[in-house]
Amino acid sequence: MPIKGTKTHSIVPNDKKELTLRHIKKHLMNNERYFKNKVAIVTGASSGIGLATASLLARYQAKVVLAARSEDKLQALRQELSQYSDVISVKTDVSVEADCRNLIEQTVKEFGRIDILINNAGISMRAMFKDLDLSVIHRLMDVNFWGTVYCTKYALPYLLESKGSVVGVISTAGYKGLPGRTGYSASKFAINGFLDTLRSEHLYDGLHVMIYAPGFTASNIRKTALMADGSQQGDTPREEGKMMSSEKVGLIMLNHIRRRSRRATLTFTSNLLLVLTRLFPITTDHMEYWYMAREPDSPFKRRRDIMRERRNHQA
Repeated sequence: MPIKGTKTHSIVPNDKKELTLRHIKKHLMNNERYFKNKVAIVTGASSGIGLATASLLARYQAKVVLAARSEDKLQALRQELSQYSDVISVKTDVSVEADCRNLIEQTVKEFGRIDILINNAGISMRAMFKDLDLSVIHRLMDVNFWGTVYCTKYALPYLLESKGSVVGVISTAGYKGLPGRTGYSASKFAINGFLDTLRSEHLYDGLHVMIYAPGFTASNIRKTALMADGSQQGDTPREEGKMMSSEKVGLIMLNHIRRRSRRATLTFTSNLLLVLTRLFPITTDHMEYWYMAREPDSPFKRRRDIMRERRNHQA
């Protein structure tokens, strides 16, 4: 049976179609050798990038620890993946320090070590800052930034011992502020700075620190994005079918973990944005505004509408 909540092209095969990623891409054999028997924690494992990454790790016969708030989804996923490897699930709200401590303690109790920590849990938002209830920014910082800090803090002694990997999943918003996402961008910038500093502090200790920035990815993060009043958005404003799949994002992440990359930024658009920001910052600001304003029901106006209002006001 495929994992509940995934599409039919899930990387976890069903009984009728035993087609593994190893037969699709030759380099996946290297991943299988590298991740076998490694202990990996994945936060936000119940959906999207976290689910896809955890599923791949189980297929590579890593010992996987699933962490998320939804206990029902975790149990279903654990049962599905246990046919491939040793998998445990720990109900975790990463915004709660005690939950993060418990996650690490349960992992060490079960497996005795930690080799990989993937800080993937996160939420987004969509609103103008002038309209925003400040509790929304508090919530984003608690989940995105403090969740990464808490889990990393308690896992760090074990990661140093194993010379393992700590990964922070940010986005392009962690390098360039996105209009309508002030709290989201702030939390991702904070993760970027935190992990960049952590890498420097342990430069000679064998710790691998990777900052991973996917572009727009097909997942439910936009459906659960917070609006100005803190309510969930519900419907995504973007065409999810045209985005990179969570499975592909997870696969690329694991390839970079195996290579112990420092940073990885996905998609041509994201990399182009970062280059243009360095070369033509003012022009890029206008291009970014225009691009984000094209979203259906965008919280801010298009430039042409602003100019029309100005002309009418002057008249």
